[in-house]
Amino acid sequence: MPPRFVQIKSAIFDQIESGGMKPGDKVQSENQLAEAFQVSRMTARRALTELVDEGVLARSQGLGTFVCDHRPMSSLLEIRSIDDEITQRGHHYSNRILLQRQVTANTQQAAWFDVKPQQTLFHTRIVHSENDLPVQLEDRLVNPRWAPDYLQQDFTHITANHYLSNVAPLTQADHSIEAILPSKEIAEPLTIALTQPCLQISRRTFSAKGVVSYALLFHPGNRYRIGGHLDFSNTIRS
Repeated sequence: MPPRFVQIKSAIFDQIESGGMKPGDKVQSENQLAEAFQVSRMTARRALTELVDEGVLARSQGLGTFVCDHRPMSSLLEIRSIDDEITQRGHHYSNRILLQRQVTANTQQAAWFDVKPQQTLFHTRIVHSENDLPVQLEDRLVNPRWAPDYLQQDFTHITANHYLSNVAPLTQADHSIEAILPSKEIAEPLTIALTQPCLQISRRTFSAKGVVSYALLFHPGNRYRIGGHLDFSNTIRS
């Protein structure tokens, strides 16, 4: 028979998997679990602590412990390659290259890169999948001045993020996030309906030399979320 704290964890898992508890639902307290399973409070605490550490539950100071939202979460505070995010969760990463070509900059694109209109840019569109389910459509423009061999890369083996970080290390980034309804060109590669809200991240990245890339990243809202943790414990208050 498994240890009692493992039995408690399994019972909570079963409730979540069956839909009996949903993201945001409050979990029984240590005292309630100890009484229900006829164990010590320490045993109940261990079960809850391990589930929090594993990302299944989340604690809110003074409020209790709650079921987490299990959509994958990307950090708002750092720029990471999508393949690293997925593999760190223990899931399978794959992608599909939709296009990889040379284009000429229109007026808006020229302004993003601080170049003249009609200047050559490199353009890629790549669908990134987690366990074979599309979670990001990456539409990226790159300044060939800082990454001249960009179009020669095999992006099934290295992501654009990794490649650009190697040839033009990131020094700054501007980004914004908004909710949108997808166009047909966005919805089809993500295998979602036109009525499914998406998160659109607009990101312009800089190296020490200048603007390297401008990317639009589209995520199905029901498969992805954006977040992060801020620690103000060392903030000096006047």
